[in-house]
Amino acid sequence: MLLRLGYDMQFDIPEPVACVAQLRVHPSRVAVLLEPDFVHVEPAVPVEEYSDSFGNLCTRFLAPTGTLRLKNDFFFEDPGLPDPASPYALAHPIAELPHEVLRFLLSSRYCEVDSLAPAAFDLFSNTVPGWGRVQAICNYVHAKVAFGYQFARPTKTALDVFTERQGVCRDFQHLAITFCRALGIPARYAAGYLGDIGVPLTDTPMDFSAWFEVYLENRWWAFDARNNVPRIGRILMATGRDAADVAFLTSFGAANLKSFLVISDEIKDPATLQAAAQPKANT
Repeated sequence: MLLRLGYDMQFDIPEPVACVAQLRVHPSRVAVLLEPDFVHVEPAVPVEEYSDSFGNLCTRFLAPTGTLRLKNDFFFEDPGLPDPASPYALAHPIAELPHEVLRFLLSSRYCEVDSLAPAAFDLFSNTVPGWGRVQAICNYVHAKVAFGYQFARPTKTALDVFTERQGVCRDFQHLAITFCRALGIPARYAAGYLGDIGVPLTDTPMDFSAWFEVYLENRWWAFDARNNVPRIGRILMATGRDAADVAFLTSFGAANLKSFLVISDEIKDPATLQAAAQPKANT
């Protein structure tokens, strides 16, 4: 399956500000890129690429005063299969987890494990530790939390979501992550592209999406408490403890968003695939 992925976003920069963008496809998926995936910055400024402590690809630069534009448009080959599933996968005893996984059991900025542990045990302690428990958590969050863009706010935590029962996609994932961690299942936040492939189209603008991953039987598995169904064309960009670790742009000062466009489309025309192999002008 051929996908066209990309974004075009503009910011008003009142004064020069240091920025870090996390807009590149995750290293685990770069092998199937059909062309280079780089963050194009306008105006042209020096950029530095690096990998952060979670293994995400980051683009660092100093944005000058004025309008900042970040864009990319590229083709990506995906198997076209739903999210992998293993309904009988079991959780590891905590003492047997790899060292690097342990941090995904701890509280983080948006995931207050200590505060929600009593609720997690009350709701899910009677489930089998593993896939079934995670799915029970997703079912609960999906049923109990109302989705709406008007419910978004940057300070909303998992405890807020549990209390208010409303939020956007990242809020659904934060609550599910917190429940998993409270019950000894490592869980991390994930962000990337997720187009409307194989599901009814919506009239809302395309956006970057959030989901979460849990560590069961020696690997990470994708779950999605907001959509709560296996999806096709889920393209990972970054993972972290919560949304604070995977923001598409972190600015160390003011950067006011002016416009925001995300592309995640399935391309079915073979001629488009041929065009993808041709050099493109850098516009």
